[in-house]
Amino acid sequence: MPNFPHEMLREIYEQPQALRRTLDLYLAEERLKPDVAAALANWPSKAGEILIAASGSSRHSGLYGEILLEDLCGLAVDVEYASEYSCRGGPGFIDLRHPSVLVLSQSGETSDTLAALAEARRQGHKTLAITNAASSTMAIGADVSMPLAAGTEKAIPATKSFTCQLAVLYLLALYEGARLGQMRPAEVDAHIREILALPATLGSQLDTWREQTAALARKYSSAATFLYLGRGIHYAIAREGALKLKEASYVHAEGYPAGELKHGPNALVSDRVPLVVLATVDRALEASVLCYEKTLQLLGGMKTQGACTIALANAGDEQVPSLVTDCIPVPAVSEYLLPILEVVPLQLFAYFMALEHGVDVDRPRNLSKTVVESTMVASHTGTR
Repeated sequence: MPNFPHEMLREIYEQPQALRRTLDLYLAEERLKPDVAAALANWPSKAGEILIAASGSSRHSGLYGEILLEDLCGLAVDVEYASEYSCRGGPGFIDLRHPSVLVLSQSGETSDTLAALAEARRQGHKTLAITNAASSTMAIGADVSMPLAAGTEKAIPATKSFTCQLAVLYLLALYEGARLGQMRPAEVDAHIREILALPATLGSQLDTWREQTAALARKYSSAATFLYLGRGIHYAIAREGALKLKEASYVHAEGYPAGELKHGPNALVSDRVPLVVLATVDRALEASVLCYEKTLQLLGGMKTQGACTIALANAGDEQVPSLVTDCIPVPAVSEYLLPILEVVPLQLFAYFMALEHGVDVDRPRNLSKTVVESTMVASHTGTR
C-alpha cells in the first residue's frame, strides 16, 4: 500500500475511486440516467447561452466546461469570476442576455459564488449548481443540483473535487448533446465507455507519476517562477497547475495560452523560470493535431532559446521528448478527457514542490477551504 504522509497525497490517490462514485450518480448500465435527463431538461435557456460563475480552481473547471459545451453541444458559453459577476451593474441592473447560469463550488458555501447565484436568480435565470455537498446552500438554492461524490476533502488544495468537477461537466455535455441532437446515440455510448475506463487508466499511472514528479521537484526546487502553457481545453489545466503550485508550495507560477508566450511572457524565460507545457494530442481530432503541431513549433523555438521545459505528452510520443528537458507521459485518451489525466501529475508536482520548500502542504498559509464574507480581511484560496 502507498504511504500517505499528508492528506493531499492521500486525496490525489483517492481520485480513481472518487471518479467511479461520481460516474455512478449519472450513469447506469453504461447509459445516461433518464431521471437526470428529466431534471436537466428545463434548465437550459432557449437562447442556447450558458454563463458559468466560479472562483479559484472551480473557475478553471468552468474554463474546461466552456470548451466542452461549445464544441460538443454548440452552446454559447461565457465564464465569469463569481466575485465580478455578482457586482456587475448594481441592484437595478438588468442583463439583456438570457443565459442559464451554472455555478461551480467545491463546498457549495463560497460567498462570492453564492452571491453570483443570488444575482442570477434575481435576474430570473435558470440555475444549476455543481458542488461536492448535495445539502449545501448552493445546491439547495439552485434550480438543479449535480453533486459530486468526491468524498470529504481535508487538504486545502483541491484535488479529487477538481477532477470530479471535470467529470460531471463532461457528463453534463453528454446530456446536453443528446438532448439537443448534437450527438448520435452511438457517439454518446462511445463517450460513456471511454469515461468509464478512465478511473482504471488513472489508477495505473499514479505510482509512476509520484516517482517522476518527486524527482522533478528536487531538480527544479530552486526555480523562482514557472510558466504553465496549454492550448484550447488544456489552457484550463495550465491555469490549474499554476494555481496548485502557488497555493501548495508558495512558488510563483502563471498559466497562459501557449500561443501567448511570445506576446510578453517570454521575456521572463530563463534557467530560473522553467516552462511547463501541455503537449498531449488526440490524433483522431483534427483540431487537436493542429494544436499539437503548433506546440511542437513552440517547443522547438524554446529549445533553441535554451529554455528549461517540462512537458506532458502522450506515452510513446517521440517528438516532444526530443525538444524538452523533461517529459511526463500521459496515456492516450480523447481530447476532452485528457485534462482529467493531465492535472494529476501537476497536482503531484505541486505536492512535492511544497515538501521541497518545507510547506505544511495540507494547510498552506492565508488559505481556507471555503471563502466566506468577513468583517476582517478575507482568506482567499483556489479550492472553492
